[in-house]
Amino acid sequence: MRSLRHRGSFRSQLVVLTSAVTLLGVILLTVVVQVVLARSTTSSLDTVLEDRAETVISSVGVGPGGSLDVPDDRLEAGVAVYDDDGRLVAGNVPTSEGRTYAALATATTRATQDVPGDDESRVLAQPFTVAGTSGVVVVTERLAPYERAEQQALLVCIGAGLLMVLLAAWLALWVSRRALAPVAEMARAADDWSEHDLTHRFEPGEQRNEIAALGRTFDRLLDRVATAIRAEQRLTAELAHELRTPLTTIQANTDLVLLQDLPDDARQSLDDVALSVRRMSTTIDGLLELARSESSQALGRSCRLHDAVTEALAALDDGTVEVAVDPEVRVLLPVALSVRAISPVLENARRLASRVVVSTGPSRPGYVDLYIDDDGPGVPPEERESIFIPGRTTGTGAGLGLALSRRVARSMGGDVRVDDGPLHTRFVVTLPLARGAQVHAR
Repeated sequence: MRSLRHRGSFRSQLVVLTSAVTLLGVILLTVVVQVVLARSTTSSLDTVLEDRAETVISSVGVGPGGSLDVPDDRLEAGVAVYDDDGRLVAGNVPTSEGRTYAALATATTRATQDVPGDDESRVLAQPFTVAGTSGVVVVTERLAPYERAEQQALLVCIGAGLLMVLLAAWLALWVSRRALAPVAEMARAADDWSEHDLTHRFEPGEQRNEIAALGRTFDRLLDRVATAIRAEQRLTAELAHELRTPLTTIQANTDLVLLQDLPDDARQSLDDVALSVRRMSTTIDGLLELARSESSQALGRSCRLHDAVTEALAALDDGTVEVAVDPEVRVLLPVALSVRAISPVLENARRLASRVVVSTGPSRPGYVDLYIDDDGPGVPPEERESIFIPGRTTGTGAGLGLALSRRVARSMGGDVRVDDGPLHTRFVVTLPLARGAQVHAR
């Protein structure tokens, strides 16, 4: 699987592999064709030379004194007849092939020789005997016409080969697209269901093909994911309910004691207890709200992001935060969960900074980014992930606020992260947009 991740999609691999195999086949076929054509050309050329030589030999006669007599109408260009002493008795010798003709004039067996040069040719020497008189016929044939035929065949092979490669690539792309379309659709559906609604299943039935097997595998995977999420939600809800009762009792008793006349030290200690209890109650309320909702899309409820930010600031009793949130932006989750995702980040910024600015910006399709910029001390790059680990804190809290904020956002397909901002530190809370909502860049 690691190699597949580094080599692109399966479809692209299939197209590349098919094209490569087709190209290799075309190259091998072209080589074979050229070799066969070269041998065939050589054989055909030798046959032509032999036929020309036999035509001349059949017309040769013997004159007075045993001299060879060849009719002029048989003496084509490049045809020469020699007696047994190697003297030219008829015909003409091409200037560029004089040495070759002279070397073959005394041949005792049939011989061929290629003559290189600008006008490359092939020469044949054919010994003969007529009426007891011996001689040699030497004929030549230019190779240029045959070479042009070979070159044209090569060009045709290359053109046809490229066409075959392109056709094979297109065919592989078309077939893979048709064959893998159900797989891609199943992957998109499974990804969407895993985030939005774990109740859907493919239910391929009794089909025995590979797509049905993949559907059954996806169904089993979704069953396991749904079971794990339900178990976690049930555990979270049970723990939150178990903790809420004693916390309510502690809160009530603390408030009653604070109504009495107490020494300053005791009152300060009880105030700290009451503050810690309220923080824990807020965290538990957030866990309960998260446990009740399987996803924001399943609830089908939306709210204005500006209202959620306003409610989160009201809970902090702080009106000094600068808010530049588009009032028309709606997010696809209830106000309570929106506040749970935003409040810990706002509280953290107000506690550590003197100036906080809240604004919005476009995110990936279907989501909106809520920017919370502050001029505080900042978060070192090496700690930008560890601050979201439950229990990690730099203040007096339990270290659950930012962890809960990220968990709420991620349960809706969003996220909470730390970036560099125009002031100093920027927290980015990514939340899902309501259907039809848009975010305009500022």
